[in-house]
Amino acid sequence: MLLTRNANYAVILRRVPSKTTCAIGWDRRKDTFTVGQWVRARIYERRSDLSPDGKHLIYFAMNGRWTSKTGGSWTAVSRAPYLKAITLLGKGDCWHGGGLFRNDRRYWLNDGHGHKPLLQSQRVTRDADWSPKNDYGGECLHVYFNRLQRDGGAAADTTQPDCADWSFTKPITNGWVLWKHCGHGTRRGEGVYHDRHALVRAESDEVLNFPEWEWADLDRGRLVWSEGGRLHAAYIKSTGLKDVTLLHDFNDMTFAPIAAPY
Repeated sequence: MLLTRNANYAVILRRVPSKTTCAIGWDRRKDTFTVGQWVRARIYERRSDLSPDGKHLIYFAMNGRWTSKTGGSWTAVSRAPYLKAITLLGKGDCWHGGGLFRNDRRYWLNDGHGHKPLLQSQRVTRDADWSPKNDYGGECLHVYFNRLQRDGGAAADTTQPDCADWSFTKPITNGWVLWKHCGHGTRRGEGVYHDRHALVRAESDEVLNFPEWEWADLDRGRLVWSEGGRLHAAYIKSTGLKDVTLLHDFNDMTFAPIAAPY
C-alpha cells in the first residue's frame, strides 16, 4: 500500500503468481476500490512511491524480456492508479531503479547504475539535485527506508543494515506505538524482504504481535493492515484493537486487459 501524504487516497499493488501485478486505487474516505491496470511483470513495491496529491505513481518493474526496448526492467511514472507510463526509463537490470516524490510534480530517481530515457512527460520532472538523507544501499531498502522515515517512521534498530535487520516505530494513540521490523522473508510466499508488525505500549510493557500482517500503517486515526490478501481496519483503544472491519478481499482477482484512459 502506498498512502498519500496530502490526500485521502492510496494505491495498492496486488501481486499474484507468475510475476503479475495489479494496481488498485483506494479512496480512503469512502473505502472504495478501483482496479487500475494489470501488468505481467514484477513491481518492486519497496522502490515505489505515490505523489502527495495521489495523482502520480512512480514504480520499478521487471519482466525479464532482456532484448526488449526497456531491457527487461524499467522505472515508470504513471497516472495513478494506472500503470501506463507517461515517463518511461529503461533499466536493463535490477540494480537500483524506482524513486520517491519530492512534491506533487518532482521526483527523485534511484539511478545508481543508469537509466535510458524512452518517454518523457512534462507533467512530472526529475529532481537531479536532491538525494535522500540516509544511505541504505541502492535498491529496495534505500527507497523503502527513506520513504518510511519521510512518512513518520523513526528508525529504532540499526544494528545490521546489510541484513535488512531494521525496525521503525510510529506513535498511534492511547499510548500505543506501531512497530515494524523489516527482515528477510522466511516463509512460503514471502519475498526477499518481509515486514513483521507489533503494537507496543511502553507504559504497561504490553506487546501485541501480529506475525501474519504483511503491511500496516496509520490512516486518519485508525490502523489499517493487510493479511492473507485482505485489507482490514480497526481503532486503537487502551485495551488494543477494537471494531475490526474487513475493508476488502482481493483474493478472487484475476488478470484482465484494461486500457488506461490516457
